[in-house]
Amino acid sequence: MNLFRTKDIEQMRALVRASGMAKNLGVIDLILLGIGGVIGTGIFVLTGVAAAEYAGPAVMLSFIISGFACGMAGLAYAEFASIVPASGSAYTYSYAALGEIVAFIVGWNLVLEYTVTSSAVAAGWAGYVTGLFKSAGIHLPFALTHVPADGGIINIPAILITLLLSIFLIRGTKESTRLNRILVGVKLLAVFIFLLLAGPHVNTMNWQPFMPFGFSGVAGGAAIVFFAYIGFDAVATTAEECKNPSRDLPIGMIGSLIICTILYVIVAAVLTGVVPYTHLNNPEPVAYALRYIGYNIGSALVGVGAICGITTVLLVLLYGQARIFFAMSRDGMIPAKICKIHPRFQTPYLVTITGCIFVSLIAGFAPIGVIAEMANIGTLSAFFVASLGVMVLRIRKPDLPRTFRCPLIWLVGPLAVLSCGYLMYNLPWETWVRFIVWCIIGFIIYFSYSYKHSFLNK
Repeated sequence: MNLFRTKDIEQMRALVRASGMAKNLGVIDLILLGIGGVIGTGIFVLTGVAAAEYAGPAVMLSFIISGFACGMAGLAYAEFASIVPASGSAYTYSYAALGEIVAFIVGWNLVLEYTVTSSAVAAGWAGYVTGLFKSAGIHLPFALTHVPADGGIINIPAILITLLLSIFLIRGTKESTRLNRILVGVKLLAVFIFLLLAGPHVNTMNWQPFMPFGFSGVAGGAAIVFFAYIGFDAVATTAEECKNPSRDLPIGMIGSLIICTILYVIVAAVLTGVVPYTHLNNPEPVAYALRYIGYNIGSALVGVGAICGITTVLLVLLYGQARIFFAMSRDGMIPAKICKIHPRFQTPYLVTITGCIFVSLIAGFAPIGVIAEMANIGTLSAFFVASLGVMVLRIRKPDLPRTFRCPLIWLVGPLAVLSCGYLMYNLPWETWVRFIVWCIIGFIIYFSYSYKHSFLNK
C-alpha cells in the first residue's frame, strides 16, 4: 500500500484554476480576516482565566510564547501558500510534501479543531447574549438557552447564530468579508476603549509576584492561550479565493499575527495591572476590570464589543471548516458528492451546510467545556507537520518555484517544530488521551474508506 503517495503540485495548481470559486480577497481582507479569527474569545475571556489559573501577570509572556510558535509556523505556511495556492491549509501542504496518510490525519485533526472550536465559540456567544438580555431586565427561558447537561433542553441562540453566519458564507466571500470588516472595527474599538479607560489605573504592585506559578505556569498558560490563535490558521484556507495568493497570503498571515500578538500582550499587561490576577477567573475579565475601577458604561460597551469579537471568530472558523471539508472531499478523502460550488454564489455551499449542521448539533445539545481543549492539540499538530513538511520539500524539490521563501529555513523550521512540540507537551495528559483516540478513529476511516476512494488511488 502506497500510504505516502504525494499529490503533483502542477496538478494541484490546475485544480485551483478550475475550482470555480470567486477570487474576491485582497491583502486588507486577509489581515482583517486574521484579526477577526484571532481577536475574540482569547482577548475577552482566556486572558483572565490563564492569568488566574496558570501564569499570573506573566500571562503576557504566555501570549508571546504562543505568538512565537505561530509566527515560526506562519513563515512555513507562507512558503507553502506561495507554492500551492489551494484551499486546505496544512492538509493540502502535507499532501504535497509528506504523503496521503499524513495529510489525512492532519485534515482529520483540522476538522476536529474547527468543528469543536466553532461549537465552543457559538456557545460562548450565546452566553454573552443571554447575559446582555439579563442586564436589560429580559430573562430568556433557561431551558432554551442551556444544553441538557446544564439542566436545559437546547441552546437555541448558539444554533441561530451558526445558521445566520452560514447563510452569509454561502452567499459569498464578498458579503462575509464586508460583515467581518464591520465587526472587526467594533471589537477593535472596544479594545481601545478598555485600554484608554483602564490604562491610567495600572498599579505595578499588581504585577508582584510576576510569576506566581513559576515558568512551568507560564508554559502551561501558553499552551492554553494558544486557543486564542486558532483562527490564524483559517487565513491559509482562503488561497483559492485570493486575488494574488502567492503575494497576499504571506502578508495577510504574518501581518495579522503580529498585530494580534501586540494587542494580546498590551491587554494582558493592563488587565493584570488594574485587577489582581487572583480576581480574573471569570467569563468576562475585561468588562469586569472596568467595573472594578468604576466604569460601568465602559463595561457595557466592552461587552457589546466582545459579542462582535466572538461573532467574527465564529464566522472565520465556519469559513475555515468549510474549506477543509472542500479540500478533503475534492481529493476523495470524504464523499466527493459534497464538493460542489454554487452556480450563482461561487462558494462550496454543500460543505458549508454540512459543517453548519455538525456545529449546530454540538453547540445546541452537547457540553463542550472539556472537549474544546482538544482544539489546541489538533491545531498544534497541524502546525508541527506543516513546519516539518516545508523542510522536506526544500530537500526533495529545491528548484520548485517559490514566490515567498521562508527566511533562514534551517533555523525557523526547527524552531517551529520545537516550539509547537513544546506547547503540545505542556497540554494536560487527558487531552493527549482524547487526541490519540481521535487519531485512531481517523486511521480506521482512512483505511476503510478514504484510501480506496482517494483520487490518487484511481
